[in-house]
Amino acid sequence: MEALEEKEAQVAAWLKKIFGDHPIPQYEVNAWTTEILYNLSERNRIRDRDVYLVTEDLKQKAKEYESEAKHLQDLLMESVNFSPASLSSTGSRYLNALVDSAVVLETKDTSLASFIPAVNDLTSDLFRTKSKNEEIKLELAKLEKNLTATLVLEKCLQEDLKKAELHLCTERARVDSRLQNMDFLKAKSEEFRSGIRTAEEQLSARGMDASLSHQSLVALSEKLAELKRQTMPLKKKLESYLDLMPNPSLAQVKIEEAKRELDTIEAELTKRVNMMEL
Repeated sequence: MEALEEKEAQVAAWLKKIFGDHPIPQYEVNAWTTEILYNLSERNRIRDRDVYLVTEDLKQKAKEYESEAKHLQDLLMESVNFSPASLSSTGSRYLNALVDSAVVLETKDTSLASFIPAVNDLTSDLFRTKSKNEEIKLELAKLEKNLTATLVLEKCLQEDLKKAELHLCTERARVDSRLQNMDFLKAKSEEFRSGIRTAEEQLSARGMDASLSHQSLVALSEKLAELKRQTMPLKKKLESYLDLMPNPSLAQVKIEEAKRELDTIEAELTKRVNMMEL
């Protein structure tokens, strides 16, 4: 508990330091938020310490460089009685350019032995950068090619999708129309069935023979079809007998009898079918 209160106090002090005169945003104070803010404050403290150490080191190096520069300047004045102030404007520009180059190249001095390796390193870095740029250009060209192909594919897919949607709408309309027709046909079929039942009931009430009903006529029609199927071999057999040379008069009599029997069956069937249609 004491550790939590200590952390909350440290977090509050850190937030006050961060926001200064500005109001601290409201937040829910609990163990979880306190722990997160405490960790952030610790990281911030460590970072501030590192920045302070780096800053102090840079200040120390700056003092050392200033001392070294003053020493070299004094040495130059003592040896050749030379001062940067005595240089012409052109000489001052050259000296400043030399100093700036040494700073950019991060050399320890302005001697030729320091400049040559630094320039070589810079040239190597330049070549590596150029090579990396070429690789990036190739990769970029490949990506652009893939992107173009992807865009073309996307356009084709969009067109196919539009066609599929149009076809789907057409098919849906066709299916709806067929469903409507089916419903209409079902209603008509039911209406016809009801009409047939009503007509049969009325005919039955009037004393109509049950053999003339719709179902009976359908059964008779099927029976007639079966009889025709059964008579087909007889007809073929009869035709084979016609090619023989029996007693012509007897054969003619049999043929006429078979024809009359077949005509009678067909006439009876036709009569019943006509009555069914009425």
